[in-house]
Amino acid sequence: MALTAEALPAELRRLIVQLARTPRLLVACDYDGTLAPIVADPTQAKPLPESVHALRSLADLSATATAVISGRALRDLATLSRLPAEVHLIGSHGSEFDVGFVHELDPEATQLRTELQVSLRDIAHGKDGVTLENKPASVAVHVRRAEPEVAEQLFAEVRSGPAQWDGVQVTEGKSVIELAVVQTDKGNALDALRHQVSATAAIFVGDDVTDEKAFARLTGPDLGIKVGEGETLADHRLPSTADVATVLAFLMEERRTWLYGEQAPPIERLTMLSNERNIALLTPDARLTWMCHPGPDSAAVFADLLGGTGAGHFSIRPHSGTNGAKRTPLPLGQRYVPNTMTVETRWSRLLVTDYLAHDTDSHRTDLVRTINGGTDVEIEFAPRPEFGQVPVRLTPEADGLRVQGTSEPMVLYSPGVSWEISSDGMHESATAVLELIEGQPVVLELRAGTEDLTASDEPARRAAAESYWSDWAEQLALPDVERDLVARSALTLRGLCHSDTGGIMAAATTSLPEEIGGVRNWDYRYCWLRDGAMTAQALVTLGSTAEAEAFLDWLHRVLESIPGPERLHPLYSLQGTGLGPEAVIDSLPGYAGSRPVRVGNLADQQVQLDVFGPVVELIAHLGQATGTVREHDWELVKAMADAVAQRWFEPDHGIWEERDVPRHHVYSKVMCWVTLDRAVKIADAYGLDVEEGWVTLRDQISEDVIKNGWHPDVQAFTTAYEGSDLDAASLHVGLSGLIDPSDERFRATVTAIEAELRSGSTVYRYRRDDGLPGEEGGFHLCAAWLIEAYLLIGRRTEAEELFQQIVDTAGPTGLLSEEYDPIAERSLGNHPQAYSHLSLIRCSQLLSA
Repeated sequence: MALTAEALPAELRRLIVQLARTPRLLVACDYDGTLAPIVADPTQAKPLPESVHALRSLADLSATATAVISGRALRDLATLSRLPAEVHLIGSHGSEFDVGFVHELDPEATQLRTELQVSLRDIAHGKDGVTLENKPASVAVHVRRAEPEVAEQLFAEVRSGPAQWDGVQVTEGKSVIELAVVQTDKGNALDALRHQVSATAAIFVGDDVTDEKAFARLTGPDLGIKVGEGETLADHRLPSTADVATVLAFLMEERRTWLYGEQAPPIERLTMLSNERNIALLTPDARLTWMCHPGPDSAAVFADLLGGTGAGHFSIRPHSGTNGAKRTPLPLGQRYVPNTMTVETRWSRLLVTDYLAHDTDSHRTDLVRTINGGTDVEIEFAPRPEFGQVPVRLTPEADGLRVQGTSEPMVLYSPGVSWEISSDGMHESATAVLELIEGQPVVLELRAGTEDLTASDEPARRAAAESYWSDWAEQLALPDVERDLVARSALTLRGLCHSDTGGIMAAATTSLPEEIGGVRNWDYRYCWLRDGAMTAQALVTLGSTAEAEAFLDWLHRVLESIPGPERLHPLYSLQGTGLGPEAVIDSLPGYAGSRPVRVGNLADQQVQLDVFGPVVELIAHLGQATGTVREHDWELVKAMADAVAQRWFEPDHGIWEERDVPRHHVYSKVMCWVTLDRAVKIADAYGLDVEEGWVTLRDQISEDVIKNGWHPDVQAFTTAYEGSDLDAASLHVGLSGLIDPSDERFRATVTAIEAELRSGSTVYRYRRDDGLPGEEGGFHLCAAWLIEAYLLIGRRTEAEELFQQIVDTAGPTGLLSEEYDPIAERSLGNHPQAYSHLSLIRCSQLLSA
């Protein structure tokens, strides 16, 4: 090979990387002089094996089409190239798209082709080195082996003779002139292919004059590459066919990485940092893989988690040596400092400590990284604001780096570090190699939202951050079962709270897949009424009420912005505002190639009538913990009850937010019943007035659920009134108290859901067709519901076993994602997930009682 990928021109590499990230890619090449070197005998023109391998590998990738567009006859091209069927072959300069093309010529064209063959045979007669190639729709005259004067004489006779006939199209290339009886044009062929495969961008590589018509069709993100000398419309040039193989191999590697991810770390092994204003995620080897700014639901500055290192990362690792021969050692482990959100990642002679600082203004995010040890360490700082869609420049200064080109100011405070700046043409990255000295830590502070590069007292910052969490955690009333894991779950839930607004995130991430490679990828960085209320309630049961009060205050502000409580959306931003339209970030390949990457959530436009129940139940628990119900919270109870009265009888989209037609979901009806039942109980407990009609309506809803939700043929309460399918959420018929857990119908429902929805260590939401392609894992939340149901019907052994299986799925730092795949034995979904951690807390409390 003439070049390694690193030796390709920097601008060409940048464009190839950019092209590799297009949603649907078309890779097209000429054959002779591009895939195969030019040889004297055209029948011996074999493609380079490296090019064949790269093209074959590209053809195997999803959302990627490959093609060879040649002047050769299609049959000849197929025989010589021996490319797989996945590679489109187009012969005769675009006139042959399939082997049977010859049968499509009309009688006039067939007659004209015969006359051309006779005339050209007469012209070539007696001229040494001249060969004729008969094709289905044309005749090519090759003069590569003829003397120059013979070639010139022959071309003159052809140009003045049959080339002038009506209906003949002439194409001249290197040492060849071709006369066709149909319109042939590599540009038309490229356009036809582009349309056929719906390509969003294309690359074309060619060497001949005939390839210029294809180059002329390239626009926008397309890339044209000319092989060899000569005038060209292509923007880039390569010396030889060996370099084509290098380009194709480089494109294949970049495309594969973009489509499928770079050895994405298991989701459960990601560790969260939080300061209750923002969130960051670390990989097990201390790479900052996810962080948004200015808030956790903003655009990502570091999106390595969803796009590989090219989407932004901040890495610290032992230096592997200048020649790259040594492999970077794996870390010995990663852990939270007990009762804090400070994370330590340790190698044999290196310790990296990470935390988000608390001593900043609300518009700032300060990630503090300290490095201790006695070895050489390598640091790479590659911010990519706006999901990598904004060009970045890095300017070294005495005490760090300034990030330029962003809407928000950003600096990296790094005194004493000498940075080397590199560019991929759009973004700059900074790298440094340091020789650590034992006892002399290196401090790096990423400061987003400020241009301040002045010195700070890092030990004091760390002490403040750690005492914030530990002081809070020490006040919790923790159950005995899995006490440490419950404490970590509580810290995680608190870390998902937003202290400035009171909103509570459902999870820290967007678009971590429910199926690897699938499309069930959602944005959970918002505040669902249901999730937020359940999270706050879990913390109340552990003895912390501040989060519940802040969340209810957040909800009061939301209610002030809408016409009435019955018009509440299922979710809002952390600021309490409505969400913008759901969008897709096409430039990111997604975690392990799971696309699309989504921002926003279309569910905020759905009708979910279950959201009122968890809010009132939270107020009931808060009242029990504090001994009183705040006056404005009682007003909130009445508002929720009023919303139920107005809408409980409607169909809705349910707790699982199915993107399908609304149904009369049993769970939603049960939660409407819970709203009224808890409202009546709150009034009784605190001497408040029960609104007229609450008790009657509560009983009416109960009767409706029992009558319409029970399916005698299935012997279970089903998903919805319309249908016989099962749903784990229907367990709440008994969990909520709507029917007594000793009721045989509840026991039968538990048995039916266990049989159909449980799979080993997990429980699926449902097994029905929900209108989306693909599968998903089982939900930790659903498994927790089944555990509670087991306990209610006296099956404690099964409850303990299933709980232990949930515990075993937690990552090494104690975090749980949304789902678990019992077949692949891996976690799925956004991470860490509030549902999963509040479920673990609930189960531990029940098993400890």
